[in-house]
Amino acid sequence: MFKFLQNLVPKDDNQNQLEKSEPKKKSKKKQVYVPVYLDLPEMSLIQPSGDMSAKIREELREPDADAIAKDIAAIREWLDKQPHLPKDMDDQRLTTFLRGCKFSLEKVKQKLDMYYTMRNAIPEFFTNRDINRPELGEIMDIADMPPLPGLTPSGCRVVCLRAVDRDNMPNNVADGMKVALMIGDVRLYEEKTGVAGDIYVMDASVATPTHFAKFTPTLVKKFLVCVQEAYPVRLKEVHVINVSPLVDTIVNFVKPFLKEKIRDRIHIHSSLEDLYKFVPKEMLPSEYGGGAGSIKDLNEQWRNKLKDYTQWFKDQEASKANETLRPGGARAVDDLFGVDGSFRQLSID
Repeated sequence: MFKFLQNLVPKDDNQNQLEKSEPKKKSKKKQVYVPVYLDLPEMSLIQPSGDMSAKIREELREPDADAIAKDIAAIREWLDKQPHLPKDMDDQRLTTFLRGCKFSLEKVKQKLDMYYTMRNAIPEFFTNRDINRPELGEIMDIADMPPLPGLTPSGCRVVCLRAVDRDNMPNNVADGMKVALMIGDVRLYEEKTGVAGDIYVMDASVATPTHFAKFTPTLVKKFLVCVQEAYPVRLKEVHVINVSPLVDTIVNFVKPFLKEKIRDRIHIHSSLEDLYKFVPKEMLPSEYGGGAGSIKDLNEQWRNKLKDYTQWFKDQEASKANETLRPGGARAVDDLFGVDGSFRQLSID
């Protein structure tokens, strides 16, 4: 069912030669279809290669491997001088932060400090991150939020988001945001080559005023600060499909919490055909006419992936800023968001 991915994964000359010389092997196992010499597990995130990878590296101003190693060493040297920050970030995730910040060391420092600061300041997002817990399992039952395995022609990762049933609502919306950030943490490690950015497709077909009422301004503000300021996400586009009059209300509610450049990247679509102008039909889940398989199956595969990371999430529980050791004094939540909830930028030395 993933045959379309063969055309979406760029090939270099060596790959083309291998494909000519190696026969296709039949397999009864369901798996992502990529060039035959690559045997990816079912829920692997396909990474850019060939010309696509070269274009992304150019866009991100990515230097050679030696320069990246020097950047990582410089970040570690800076971290060593920050008594309030953990020192446990592995090279792969540091590389993802570098790519997300276009290799600006100052921006990486800002992101890392915010990443660890948010993990301390918002425990409702960053504690008890075990997908086996019933309340988090419930989120995966009533909402689908899988990153798709394939890439757009420009090398972007597409993430689909939808509620499953208008009559099913989470007991705690913060748990849904927690699961979304858990997926984000897995991607920090598994996007090993680096993608051009993220595209979000949000299906509003079962959104109701009752759903909307669960999202308080304070909670939404905290979540969007995390996404925009603490994670190295390069958000390219947001597409909303299956819209109703409620969608305008939701978008207007969220917009004040978004950076201006992100507000300008929100697209409201009246039809799937309109969405296809931005996201190739073939790479979308079958519910939207594509060939990536059922969104429910993809979501289940991500549930299983999060289960595989259970121990890692437990180990990461203590990985957060220690405000009692911060030079210049602790940062209170009001100091981060302002009394009125407006975000305040951290000062980084």
